[in-house]
Amino acid sequence: MEKIKKFITITIDMSDIIKQYLQKQQDLLDNIKADLPRLEHMLETYSSPGGYEDHIYRFYCESFKVYSLQMATKQIVDNLRNLSPNEDKKLDSYFEKIIQEGTSGKKWELKHNKDWYHQTVPFVNAFFHAKFFLEMAVKYGHELEEAPKPRPYGWAALLSLYNIK
Repeated sequence: MEKIKKFITITIDMSDIIKQYLQKQQDLLDNIKADLPRLEHMLETYSSPGGYEDHIYRFYCESFKVYSLQMATKQIVDNLRNLSPNEDKKLDSYFEKIIQEGTSGKKWELKHNKDWYHQTVPFVNAFFHAKFFLEMAVKYGHELEEAPKPRPYGWAALLSLYNIK
């Protein structure tokens, strides 16, 4: 009888955990949908030739203007962070590290030109990661009405970003 009680207790506990997990997913989707117009505008801005092509071109032509990617990335990440259904608003630790390295506030110095790649590639890397998650938020904000089962890869990536695993 004691084993049955233990099993029932564990099953009920797991059921609550699963419900909370599914609710977090739905809360994330609801947050995305509520902020979709702003996310779409931001994606449009950072997908336009002046917001995307120009920044990447600046990396390859070794222009100090690539440093402005830091601000663009910060803006995207701030908006992504605001979507989080988690109280602490922390995002995936790998993503946080990429963003920290790519939005350090580093200012251009002449000596950076000698080591251009290592000085500036973190900006591009952070921007691409942030833009990917922005794209996924907009995509699934349009496509989904409720948190899906099974999960498409892009939605699963968003769940990982928000530590809903």
